[in-house]
Amino acid sequence: MASKRPLLTLRKWLDKLTQNNLEVTLEKRLERIRSFVLRAGRTTAGQQRAIDELGPRYLIPFKESSLNLQDAFNGSSHPKILEIGFGMGETTAKIASLRSTDDFLAIEVHPPGVGALLKLIGEGNLTNLRLIRHDAVEVLEKMILSESLDGIHIYFADPWHKKRHHKRRLIQAEFTKLLISKLKPGGYLHLATDWHNYAEQMLLVLNAETKLLNTSSEKVVLETYGIDDIAKAKESVREFRPLVEDLAVMHSGYAERPAYRPITKFENRGLKLGHGVWDLIYKKK
Repeated sequence: MASKRPLLTLRKWLDKLTQNNLEVTLEKRLERIRSFVLRAGRTTAGQQRAIDELGPRYLIPFKESSLNLQDAFNGSSHPKILEIGFGMGETTAKIASLRSTDDFLAIEVHPPGVGALLKLIGEGNLTNLRLIRHDAVEVLEKMILSESLDGIHIYFADPWHKKRHHKRRLIQAEFTKLLISKLKPGGYLHLATDWHNYAEQMLLVLNAETKLLNTSSEKVVLETYGIDDIAKAKESVREFRPLVEDLAVMHSGYAERPAYRPITKFENRGLKLGHGVWDLIYKKK
């Protein structure tokens, strides 16, 4: 009777080859930085009702053509602020309420978050908010004109904790240049994170941009990077890599949390547990 071992070996080899091909295909799909992470979530009846009833007024469809921001806000000439990734919208709604003389264009891909923020818009009668449900990178590339924004907010973007996933972080040199191109001279960029390593990456990436001015007078040294990180970092046009000299010098640091950015329930819980939160505020020269 013939042995089944060669057949089993062949099956294992084919299974491994298939798995490797799937991993390579997935990695190629993820090579392009996106502003979101796919996650499960059910839209509640209240959120769907808000989408159906308030969406036609406040939800702007994605188009591969430039958006006239003044027209989008019914002719308002108020400053225009873009927010990338608003989650469930609580912070966005509070900021829009506090800063009623600014107009906010907020981007999120997940329907529950869009529905939740639309619900808050209705409850607070927040006429200075507009939403787009789409990948923010494509919105910036296709819909936002150069030097048309007065400010950009990016709060608590996914930090991609594992080192092999750091290349998927949103704040890389390439994306930062795109952000800068959409800001007016004198416009500001405000980021916040509760992950120290990501805060240091943001700091180094943004400090390296000659068109940005760090508004902080604080000086800091790197605490989460070492020689091993530099030695193991892969060469990539868009992936952040600290330099050897970055480890030995002081860097322009972090800003105080401005009064307009409220502390979320999640953030407050982390602060009580001793977790850090880092704000970074830059102005375009």
